[in-house]
Amino acid sequence: MKERLVLLVIVSVLMVLLYFFQNYMNTPCAFITILVFMALYTAYMQIAYKHRVRKQVKHPVEKNYNYQPFVSILVPAHNEENVIAETVESLFKIDYPHYELIIIDDRSDDNTALVLEELCQKYKQLKYFSRAKDAFPGKSAVLNDALKIAKGEAILVFDADARVQPDFLKELMPALEPEQVGAVQARKVIINREENFLTRCQDNEMAIDTHFQVGRDAVKGAVELRGNGELIKRKALEAVGGWNIYTITDDLDLSTKMHIKGWDVRFCPEVCVYEEGVLRYIPLLKQRRRWIEGSIRRYLEYFTDVLFSKNMSLRVSLDMTAYITEFILPFWVISEIAFQSFRFIKADSNWILSSIALSGVMCAFFMVALFYSLRKYVKLKPVDNFFQSVATAIYIVVLWFPLAIFIIFKIIFMKNNLSWGKTNHGIAKINVKNNKIKIEKMPNR
Repeated sequence: MKERLVLLVIVSVLMVLLYFFQNYMNTPCAFITILVFMALYTAYMQIAYKHRVRKQVKHPVEKNYNYQPFVSILVPAHNEENVIAETVESLFKIDYPHYELIIIDDRSDDNTALVLEELCQKYKQLKYFSRAKDAFPGKSAVLNDALKIAKGEAILVFDADARVQPDFLKELMPALEPEQVGAVQARKVIINREENFLTRCQDNEMAIDTHFQVGRDAVKGAVELRGNGELIKRKALEAVGGWNIYTITDDLDLSTKMHIKGWDVRFCPEVCVYEEGVLRYIPLLKQRRRWIEGSIRRYLEYFTDVLFSKNMSLRVSLDMTAYITEFILPFWVISEIAFQSFRFIKADSNWILSSIALSGVMCAFFMVALFYSLRKYVKLKPVDNFFQSVATAIYIVVLWFPLAIFIIFKIIFMKNNLSWGKTNHGIAKINVKNNKIKIEKMPNR
């Protein structure tokens, strides 16, 4: 009910602002204000990042590889018989002296448990347990159960399709050492990028997410965990009460709770975790629906905490507030165009052309960010970069805008449910050999 009321207030205020701009100001002023804010904030993050790079060049800070706390690696697995064996093999190749690997069979009704039994014969140090069929569902509940038997001072969480290089922990761990840092997130990469149009767009989406995460990290803003490849200090995790079992996005919820309590979350773009992209549109739609709904709901749930937290820094608070606009913006844009179209049909004075044109400018803003991100992290040739930036911008608009609007209406008018929306894995067989990721096509199923 709290989430519904808060969102209803936000939407009502937004509609009042739209009415005000419609009747007392020229509408383009609103768009221009938003665009200027977005441009200034992006420039601020970029300047901060460049300053950090120059500072590192002039005064290099060496990583402390002697910081080696015991790590518990947790991998929830629900119906993951196709990938869990390769994941376990990959994780046991991690070159780090002190860690344990715990696989949690989460109420699977396939052969996941049998595969894990066989793996235990091969890897005597592997730990796994199966949750009861009537156990509380969801990744958060799984991780809380695993935390009870985990011995690590640090907790590393992977999805069941994760693949990493052997030096993953060695390179990621130094970022966790500072006292105020509660968690560190590795960069996510789609390993079957070249499978089809959707997987390419998903990897490009990860690249632009990396770009903004790096910027947020540079300004010490509200960096977010991404669920796969997140390294967390146990004392920070316990300080926030573990994972929230009533959320459908455990990572985003945990990130917000940690920021509210004053913990920093850092991002390491040079350390990668590889995962499978979704091949088809409908499963992708379900996955992104869960991401968007979980993200909006956590903002609504912790709305007052974000506003009045005594532990959260002003920079984190402002950064988090700025990023809330990624969900408000689609509603604003489509509502504005709908209002202007209605006025156009009635032959009233309107700003329909200006609204459409400025919406195009807004899309161009994201295309520029995509172009920069793909050049830096995917390293495409200029021509390929341009066309993929355009294609991915269209993909983002087509996928995210309708979903964001649907979720807003869903939260206000529909009953809440904890539909987790599992993503199926087993598209590609991925191995780590000689410190390089190798991909082999899986046979058709």
